[in-house]
Amino acid sequence: MTVRTLAGLVGVVLAACAVAGCGSRGGAPPGGSIPVSPGASSPAPTSGAGVARASGAFAVYSAQNTATAITYDRAQVPAGATATVTSTPAGQGTQVELQVAGLLPNHAYGAHVHTRRCGATGEDAGPHYQNRNDPHQPSTDPAYANPQNEVWLDFTTNAQGAADVKTTVPWRFRADGAHSVVIHQTHTMTGPGQAGVAGARLACVTVPF
Repeated sequence: MTVRTLAGLVGVVLAACAVAGCGSRGGAPPGGSIPVSPGASSPAPTSGAGVARASGAFAVYSAQNTATAITYDRAQVPAGATATVTSTPAGQGTQVELQVAGLLPNHAYGAHVHTRRCGATGEDAGPHYQNRNDPHQPSTDPAYANPQNEVWLDFTTNAQGAADVKTTVPWRFRADGAHSVVIHQTHTMTGPGQAGVAGARLACVTVPF
């Protein structure tokens, strides 16, 4: 083999490596981004000085999954959609804000603060948090199940599947009394015998209220 021929072969190999990315480490695969497990990088919920905040991408529940946000219905709350909940003192009361992205576009959802942390099913979050507790649970009495005695965060997404909703209640959460926000299938009903009902529990965000 002549020197000229060998040099030509080396040139071909080097050109091919330049195109294929020989020897590169990390980075995105050709034509796409590195896949990230939904919820795997969710920041830990935080609280302090009366302020509580939790943010994360919705993931499917598993015993090993430590995601802040859990989806129970991926058709209506897709894995990878995101939510942020912020609770802030407001005078003698409390303002709670819910921001979501990646949900169904132009869709009406219900949302409420619940008493327990998210778990394997939506029911694990327990009932709605109430400032004055209805002695009869589940509560469907408008005297207790209303947006002044509970925290209701109903919203309708925009064309991109995003929404930002706030509400203020004239009281503070009891210590260790509230632990999550649950997203429901529909806006919340208000009539006797159905007050507070908002359909299936689609997803849940654990929040350190």
